[in-house]
Amino acid sequence: MIRKIINIDEEKCNGCGLCAQACHEGAIGMVDGKAKLLRDDYCDGLGDCLPACPTGAITFTEREAAAYDEAAVLASKQQKMRKEGATLPCGCPGTQSKRIAHESPASGDVAPVREQQSRLSQWPVQIKLVPVNAPYFDGAKLLVAADCSAYAYAGFHEKFIKGHITLIGCPKLDAVDYTEKLTEIIRQNDIKSVAVVRMEVPCCGGLEQAVKNALQASGKFIPWEVVTVSTDGRLLD
Repeated sequence: MIRKIINIDEEKCNGCGLCAQACHEGAIGMVDGKAKLLRDDYCDGLGDCLPACPTGAITFTEREAAAYDEAAVLASKQQKMRKEGATLPCGCPGTQSKRIAHESPASGDVAPVREQQSRLSQWPVQIKLVPVNAPYFDGAKLLVAADCSAYAYAGFHEKFIKGHITLIGCPKLDAVDYTEKLTEIIRQNDIKSVAVVRMEVPCCGGLEQAVKNALQASGKFIPWEVVTVSTDGRLLD
């Protein structure tokens, strides 16, 4: 498949190893004193290594490459930890599925004005990471939101996240079509409604279209709506 992946210029590489440390997937290693992309399928194309490189030796390129294999990455991490005498029975902690309960203020108490309560009710939230059959999808009102929308709209938690199961993504940065994943989430679970919150920028159209395609492919009739946020934080719909 043709996809976005990193490219390392060996002539610019000074062998500092900072990129290998920054790569959470273990895709980069040091070979003969130079950074090298060890496996295409370990590179998620997100570029955490780019800002770590002091010489600008790492760039993005689009080429024929194996698809990112999250399962293989997790298995490699498990193997490495076992060799180091540690264990991670449920995989990466960041991908462990769980519900989140928030305590309500006791009767008569006044919540601090400066610290608003999070309304997030589950983890993980990234579309790429969330399990298709997570128990919190049962009877859920689903929120599918563009990454940037929560930063642009000040009241995002109270207006949108509250009472919803939240999934976020950016089709441009992830370079992926979420249709298949969202289709299975909707098809295999009792989803009550779907709300899409996107930015006004054109690339967010991919998120809206993925939800629309997923609803059609699921064969279910589920109420859904789309809300657009302007880049200066206003609701346009």
